[in-house]
Amino acid sequence: MSNSVTQSSDAWYQDAAKAQIQSERMGRAELLNGRVAMLGFLIGLITEFLTGHGIASQITFGLFGQA
Repeated sequence: MSNSVTQSSDAWYQDAAKAQIQSERMGRAELLNGRVAMLGFLIGLITEFLTGHGIASQITFGLFGQA
C-alpha cells in the first residue's frame, strides 16, 4: 500500500515539475518575443528618420517593390 502511495506522490511531483519547466520556458519565450518586437519597432523608427518614409510606406515599398 505504501509503495502505491509513493508512486502516486512521485507522479504528482513529476507533473508539477514538468508544469513549472513549461511555465518558465514560456516566460522566457515571451520575454524574447517582446524584445525582438521592440527592436523591430526601433529599427522602423530609425529607418523612418533616415529615409523620411513612414513605417506603413516602408512595408508597402517592400511588398510592391516601389522606391
